[in-house]
Amino acid sequence: MPRRWIAHLDMDAFYASVELLRYPELRGQPVVVGGRRAHEPELLPDGTRKFALLRDYAGRGVITTSTYEARALGVFSAMGTMKAAKLAPDAVLLPADFEQYTKYSRLFKSAVREIAPLIENRGIDEIYIDLTDAPGVQEETDDDPHAGITAMARRIKQAVKDATGLSCSIGVTPNKLLSKIASELDKPDGLTIVTYADIRERIWPLPAKRINGIGPKAAAKLETLGIRTIGDLAAMDPLRLVDEFGANYGAWLHEAAHGRDEREVVTHSEPKSISCETTFERDLHARTDRAELGAILTRLCERLADAMERKGYAAKTIAVKLRFDDFRIVTRAHTLANAAITAQDIRRAAGQCLKKCPLEKRLRLIGVRADKLLPINELPAPDGDGSTPEEEQLALPLSG
Repeated sequence: MPRRWIAHLDMDAFYASVELLRYPELRGQPVVVGGRRAHEPELLPDGTRKFALLRDYAGRGVITTSTYEARALGVFSAMGTMKAAKLAPDAVLLPADFEQYTKYSRLFKSAVREIAPLIENRGIDEIYIDLTDAPGVQEETDDDPHAGITAMARRIKQAVKDATGLSCSIGVTPNKLLSKIASELDKPDGLTIVTYADIRERIWPLPAKRINGIGPKAAAKLETLGIRTIGDLAAMDPLRLVDEFGANYGAWLHEAAHGRDEREVVTHSEPKSISCETTFERDLHARTDRAELGAILTRLCERLADAMERKGYAAKTIAVKLRFDDFRIVTRAHTLANAAITAQDIRRAAGQCLKKCPLEKRLRLIGVRADKLLPINELPAPDGDGSTPEEEQLALPLSG
């Protein structure tokens, strides 16, 4: 029976790396992508560009990603932009361009699929690949028992580089859990092969939170039990883990610490939902900032419609998410008689959701989500001409 080889491919600082293709003069510098205001580089008369700096940012955005040089200064994704500015004031700040990121995501996945078609899509910048039966991966030499799988991984990395100009890191192990960990061990541009025999040396010294599935709360509780590393977790009495974390999660922690994972690479799965959201630069109110909120909501609905079209789905239910200035979150949903496809369909349903929301307080965030997805090619033919009984206004509804 062939040895099982599962790869996890993770693009290196993906969004930032795409931006560096556009602005190669920034290579080697701390660069962050994020914020909400337009800060496109200014083209100077001598042909050079003037870039916005993080120190000059004022607002409440979050960092989408950062180059490794910025990470060395403590700036990471999901960090507040103002906090990042204190850590790396001279870092260059670029706006996010999700159309470009989506384009490069398609390019790298297509390049990999030409070589190894058994791919599980895990997001815009990472995939799992089942290489077990790929040609040549089981080959060994006297000097290298992993010669075949090493050659295949290098071939995939080169294909990604040729298709996109970007580097990626690949971890190859017997399962998805270990491969996810391994792909992070030698970033950037890494290639790491880990077998069960390597777990004690390569995996057990790592912090327990490096296991995908151990979140901040579980990691904090493990810390109180004296469990800091994966090795500590592996040495823990499994019955104690069950007592502390419950039967299912406790048993899983024990298995994960020993590198056991039988999950298959899932080459196709139906998404449960598709969503878009945005955090505002300043808190907005449904009455005094009605026009601005309405425009933002319309843009979100347009983005959501584009995403649904790319993926080939319509939605029976549209939901709106609001986060208020006191950080309370409210979600309201509206189910449609006919599935929503266009941005106007989504915007109309979002308006119905907002009519159910309390809008007295100021808002920090608004989001729109498509639920109960249906493949567009499986939709029933619409009744009549598809028009609604009465056309609703696309303006933001107000309470009171």
